Amino acid sequence: MFKILAINPGATSTKFAVYEEENELFRQTVHHPVHQLKNFLKIVDQFQYRLDLILSSLKEKNIRLSSLSAVVGRGGLLKPVKGGTYLVNEQMVQDLIKAKRGEHASNLGAVMAKALADEIGVPAFIVDPVTVDEMEPVARLTGLPELERESRSHALNTRAVGRKVARDMGKSLAELNFIVAHLGSGFSITPLYRGKMIDVTDVREEGPFSVDRAGGLPVNKLVKLCFSGKYTYQELKEILSGKSGVYAYLGTTDIVEVERMAASGNQKAHLVLNALTYQVAKQIGAMATVLEGDVDRIIITGGLANSQRIVNDIIRRVKFIAPVEVIPGERELEALALGALRVLRGEEEALEYV
Repeated sequence: MFKILAINPGATSTKFAVYEEENELFRQTVHHPVHQLKNFLKIVDQFQYRLDLILSSLKEKNIRLSSLSAVVGRGGLLKPVKGGTYLVNEQMVQDLIKAKRGEHASNLGAVMAKALADEIGVPAFIVDPVTVDEMEPVARLTGLPELERESRSHALNTRAVGRKVARDMGKSLAELNFIVAHLGSGFSITPLYRGKMIDVTDVREEGPFSVDRAGGLPVNKLVKLCFSGKYTYQELKEILSGKSGVYAYLGTTDIVEVERMAASGNQKAHLVLNALTYQVAKQIGAMATVLEGDVDRIIITGGLANSQRIVNDIIRRVKFIAPVEVIPGERELEALALGALRVLRGEEEALEYV
């Protein structure tokens, strides 16, 4: 029986779980107070702090490291790679520590996984990192050669929910075409063509506005704002990817609160929610053209899929394209464990990061 520790570091929390084969033995989320995280200059400096919390919890649960068959972490901002399960090697660790493609808490996943795995002599893996890039060449062009589109998305959860829906349909992911809309703090909308992510709205700079991100913006107006002198480069960067979207309009990132505001007659809140679902539905429609209308299912997932209003508004606009499946929340820990398990069982071959 294979026992696997899965680790998913987030901005202000670390989620981890232990699985025995497909069965979850326990799961825990440790929240990190902002005032504690401020003590660390870089995200990689949080490594030992977060690792010690995981080790302490495993000890409390009487789970010995020596009982583990593998450790798997969430993949961070790596070089563009194809989807799959990767063995964590030294090159990957160094790329994540140097954070050449950006600072993000997920960069710690592979680093922590390898540290624990090396201690007990078992393999460390990552599965479907943020930078999975399987885009078709035609999807990369933008109209300005210096600015090529890139693929950054919720690849791990996108593929996980795709596999689930395919399984429920009695087929494999490689037999079906899906459009997956992951609606979290950021949004990514992905056409899955026979399991391959052939296009995607970049979670950091494209598509619909989200809870705190701006999404795609009018280019000329953005350029004018950049040169207005109103903001520094760093200030504007933080606004576009952390203080925009719903937050910029209403001063909150709590969608439940926004829905209460709308229900009590706040017309601005009502309009913002309508605009959010309008833009998501419009992007789903655009991705249907990528699949030439051959769409087996539309899947709505992520934290905002818990909102009945948001889900219903999107379905009303896109149900003519294909049947819609709703899978609230995210299945990232399970997806990590199952990805490692497929390799341990010999069902898949681990890929090499180079």
